[in-house]
Amino acid sequence: MGEVGQSEPAYKVLAAELRSHIAQGLYKGGVRLPTESELSQEYGLSRQTVRRAFLELVTEGSVYRVPGRGTFATENAGQYLRQLGSIDDLMNLSTDTEMRVLESPSRRVDLESAGRLRLDTDVVYRIVFQRLHDGVPFVVTTVSWPESVARLVIDAPEVKAGATSDSTMIGLLEPHLQYPIEECAQSITATTADAETARRLGCPVGHAVLRVDRLYTDSRGRAVELAISYFLPEHYTYRVTLRRSGM
Repeated sequence: MGEVGQSEPAYKVLAAELRSHIAQGLYKGGVRLPTESELSQEYGLSRQTVRRAFLELVTEGSVYRVPGRGTFATENAGQYLRQLGSIDDLMNLSTDTEMRVLESPSRRVDLESAGRLRLDTDVVYRIVFQRLHDGVPFVVTTVSWPESVARLVIDAPEVKAGATSDSTMIGLLEPHLQYPIEECAQSITATTADAETARRLGCPVGHAVLRVDRLYTDSRGRAVELAISYFLPEHYTYRVTLRRSGM
């Protein structure tokens, strides 16, 4: 296991390592994960620390526990899992994903995107990128910005064609905004991949994909980014935790 830094609790480091082993297929076909005792001895950690790591994996759905038998990987554990509960979650993806820019920002006339961004002009700036997990693309995203917003990041090295990073576009953008992001309106629909999307995701034309539209608005109600993403369902799991208000 990698060295545990002061900012990263030991249980999270262990959970990340177990998650990586699961993604590599080490526990497929009903193979049991090591027990708390075995992991405690192997990594020199307390049973409580190991138990917290298992709890994190159970909570996110990567593993399930069978009393008297042990802990096992779920069938979709090799997929990339996003568990979202806030705008901050959308701005920060795990360090085991990578963004790769396919098209640098370019000025375009786009009536639909400009309308959704509530602009007085038909001109937007568009950028297209993939996000990869373990080297496999699981989503392709087209982002549209108002020109005034695009100017804030258009010279950043992270947005050049071919650039790779662990950034998110909205996370890259927000530090430059005068007003912080306050709201994200999201819609999710099932659809099929057209020729361009299929090429970028490496799937057949007509393959089932998950379309996720997100419109980000700042604290004064101004739309600053429209992101339209197409996810491969076999490589991606999306989870949102809902809680009662006031609890």
